[in-house]
Amino acid sequence: MGVLGAGGPGTVFRSAVPLSLECPGGSSAWEQVTTHGSSRLCQGQRNPCNSSGELAQLCPENALCAPDGPGLSQCLCSSPFHGYKCLREGAFPVLLFCGILGAVTAALSLLLWSTQRQKAKAP
Repeated sequence: MGVLGAGGPGTVFRSAVPLSLECPGGSSAWEQVTTHGSSRLCQGQRNPCNSSGELAQLCPENALCAPDGPGLSQCLCSSPFHGYKCLREGAFPVLLFCGILGAVTAALSLLLWSTQRQKAKAP
């Protein structure tokens, strides 16, 4: 597959693929699909967030739809919401998360170091 033009993450203007393959995301993800010689030219990526067809993705009320490639979309949480389906309000508990992760890592490291050290000392 050859990408002939791209305009940032998740945005493709044109894509050329062999005739045996479909356009990325399917033909419905593109404004115009033409065949030329032995290749298929897919032009004008459609925005699935502005579509009322099958590509439209329903985002929760605390999220915004954003295009994420041909025929794909993602839901981005509006501030201050986060988490699964943007249901949690407030900031992500970074200190709590990092503290627990660090404590568990240190405990496992000490445990493994002490058990493996005994094997290394044995003749």
